[in-house]
Amino acid sequence: MAETNIKDLVDRYIAVSQSVEKKAGALVKGQIGSDLTNDQHFTLRYMNQVGTCTSSELAEVFDVQKSAITAIIQRLWEKGLIERTRDEKDRRVVYLTLTEKGKDLYSQCEKRIHNLVEGLITKFEHHEINQFINTFEKLNQILINYKLEE
Repeated sequence: MAETNIKDLVDRYIAVSQSVEKKAGALVKGQIGSDLTNDQHFTLRYMNQVGTCTSSELAEVFDVQKSAITAIIQRLWEKGLIERTRDEKDRRVVYLTLTEKGKDLYSQCEKRIHNLVEGLITKFEHHEINQFINTFEKLNQILINYKLEE
């Protein structure tokens, strides 16, 4: 494969990746509404999946500094969407869980996002979307391995 060909592929990847990320983020934000930021929604999504977690766990999962998670957690707590519970044996450890209000808001947002994504992926043939998701999952694993090698 010629070097020019690789450059063209890299340029195409960067352009489409940036465009898709920006447009998809805006569409998701439109479904979430003004109640949450995308980062807050993804935090609620993770918490809904695992039940209970810590801010350190969230920072690791989302690959961000703990200070960024602290700000998100504070805003979610102020909105009454999460609750904090200190560990009885180690008061430095704080467990985070969704409140009923948090579960309800998350569920409403998730339904709207599900409908949005369903409307998008049904524009593809079944084999195309499976191939895309498999390739995207492979890219994700490559990126995870790349980070581990650093």
